[in-house]
Amino acid sequence: MPLFCKQCDGRRLPIYQTTEKDTFWHCEKCGNFADKDDVIIRELTKTEIDEMNKKLDDFKKNVVLTGEKMSRRKGVN
Repeated sequence: MPLFCKQCDGRRLPIYQTTEKDTFWHCEKCGNFADKDDVIIRELTKTEIDEMNKKLDDFKKNVVLTGEKMSRRKGVN
């Protein structure tokens, strides 16, 4: 499976579909889903776009980024 879309050369991300029980590759630019054989299955629906935006907004509201760098504990075996 190529990581770039054959239509627009945009980057593809794997997204697991629970209804089809398979992983589809979603292009960020054109919004198409392709299967593992690089065949375009379908486009992103309006409800899926709204659901993804809602999850993103919830994530931004709930995650607190302090900007602190994580440090390891020293002296622990």
